[in-house]
Amino acid sequence: MPARLDHTIVHVSDRFAGARFLSELLDGPEPVVNGPFVAVTLEGGVTLDYLDEREGPQPSQHLAFRVSEEEFEGIFARVVERRLTYWADPARQTPGETFRRHDGRGLYLDDPDGHLLEFLTSDTP
Repeated sequence: MPARLDHTIVHVSDRFAGARFLSELLDGPEPVVNGPFVAVTLEGGVTLDYLDEREGPQPSQHLAFRVSEEEFEGIFARVVERRLTYWADPARQTPGETFRRHDGRGLYLDDPDGHLLEFLTSDTP
């Protein structure tokens, strides 16, 4: 039986700040309050549900987003405009660089709670 991801929960210290950070990078709509969550809706209806729940250390999540070249250009411009630190690798060893892989490119950056966000353009893994 095929399955489709519906949502995932992202544990953060400030659900509004975390959700807005991602939504603004993606140039998306304002996140929506949904019970205890603040939801960012992605293509296909998948939501990232941000939840205030930081009692003690929480593991960092890696969230990867496949975007078009045009969308990447906009995201990259917003990253540079905000002077956010970004890397070409998930180990955070190459600051200020993007990566080229197969027929695409991408970058990594931390959200306000240290979750590693990846934006990539290639359809090739």
